[in-house]
Amino acid sequence: MDYINLKKKYGTPLYVYDVDHIKSIITAYQTNFKSKQFQTEILYASKVLSIKAIYRLIMRYQLSLDVVSLGEVYTAASVNFPMNQIYFHGNNKSVEELSYAIKNNVGTIIVDNLCELKQIAHLAEEMQRKVQIYIRLNVGIEAHTHKYIVTSHVDSKFGVLYQSAEYLEMLTLIQASSYIHLQGFHSHIGSQIFDLTPYDAAIHKLIGVVKDFAYPMDINLGGGFGVSYTSADSPIPYDQIAKHLISTVEKELAEQHVTIRKLCIEPGRSIVAEAGTTLYTIGGIKKTPNKLYYFVDGGMTDNIRPALYQAQYRADIVGKEEHFKNQVVTIAGKCCESGDIIIENTLLPEAQLGDLLVTYTTGAYGYAMSSNYNKALTPPIVFVEDGKDELVVRRQTLEELIEREI
Repeated sequence: MDYINLKKKYGTPLYVYDVDHIKSIITAYQTNFKSKQFQTEILYASKVLSIKAIYRLIMRYQLSLDVVSLGEVYTAASVNFPMNQIYFHGNNKSVEELSYAIKNNVGTIIVDNLCELKQIAHLAEEMQRKVQIYIRLNVGIEAHTHKYIVTSHVDSKFGVLYQSAEYLEMLTLIQASSYIHLQGFHSHIGSQIFDLTPYDAAIHKLIGVVKDFAYPMDINLGGGFGVSYTSADSPIPYDQIAKHLISTVEKELAEQHVTIRKLCIEPGRSIVAEAGTTLYTIGGIKKTPNKLYYFVDGGMTDNIRPALYQAQYRADIVGKEEHFKNQVVTIAGKCCESGDIIIENTLLPEAQLGDLLVTYTTGAYGYAMSSNYNKALTPPIVFVEDGKDELVVRRQTLEELIEREI
C-alpha cells in the first residue's frame, strides 16, 4: 500500500481500505458456510461501516445486510440494496423506523422485546402488511470480552429470556396476529470472541428452542468473531469458524432430532476491520518527566474505541517500519481531552515532525463512530482495489460542518 502517495492525494487523517482483503474474507465465509441439510445466509453487520461503497461491494458478493437504524436502511435503499435481504435489529426501534421498514418490505425484523412486538403488530394490522420476524433471545451465555461488548448475559439490554413471562406473552401475541410470521430466533453473545465454545453452547440452546415448533425455523447465530488488533490477539481463521458452526449445528440437529430451514451468521468487524488503516501526520513531539508523546492530527473524533473501551492498536511510522523501535511512545490526538489517546506506551522509532503514522485494524467502527467533537472534520475514506485508489467518502468541509445550524 502506497501510503505516502495516498497522503499526498487525499491528506490526513485518512481512512484507507484494502478491498482485496475484504473480498478474501467474504470468500472464506462463503466457501465454507454451507450445508446440504439446510439453507445458509451470511449477513454483513453494517453498523461497523455503513456507507454506500461497502453496500455496493456486499451486493456484488450477494451477501445480505444487518441494519440497526433507519439511517442504515435508507443508505441501503439509496444503492438499491434488495429490501428482502435486509434484517432490521435494535432494542428500541422507533415507530418511524418500524413504519418505514414495514412499508418498504424489509425482509425480516429482529424483535427485541414485547413492547416492540406490540408496536409491530399494531402497525402491521393498520397497514395490512405481512411481517416476518425473528425473536432475539438472550441465551444467558457470557463470552469473555469487554463488558461493553458482551450482549447476552441475563441482564443485558438485548433480547428476551426463553420461557420467561415476556417470551410466552410474545408467542401468544404472534399466534393471535394474522400479519406476523415468526420464522426464527436470533442470538448474539458478544464481540471480539476468540473461543468457539460459547457458540457451541448457544447452538445447543437455540436448537432446543426451535424444537418447540411444528415447522422448520431459522437460527441466526449473530457474529462477534475476533480480529487481530495487536500481537496479543489470536483470531480463529474465518474458514475454520464457518466450518465449525456448520458441523456443530448439523451434529446438534441430529442429536436433538430437529430440522431447521436456514442458518445465518452476521460477520461485520471480521470483514472490514483488518482491511482498514488510518493515516495521521505527526504534528508535535513532547517529552514529559515520564512520557514521550507523538501528537497526531486526528484522535478520538476518528477513533473513539480506545477512550470508549480501552481498545488497543498497533502502529508504524511509514518508511521507518524496519527501523529500530527504541522509543516508548504514547500517540495522542488533538482533542481537548486527557483521554484522547490512540495508543499508550507503544514501541516506535524516533519520529520527525511531518512523519506519516499508520494505525492498523481500524476498518471497523472508526468512521462509523466518528464525531465532530471540537468541530473536527470527518476524514475521507479511500478504497484501494487491484492497486487503484478510489475516493468513496470525501472529507467534510467547514461549510458542511455548520450547514444544519440555524
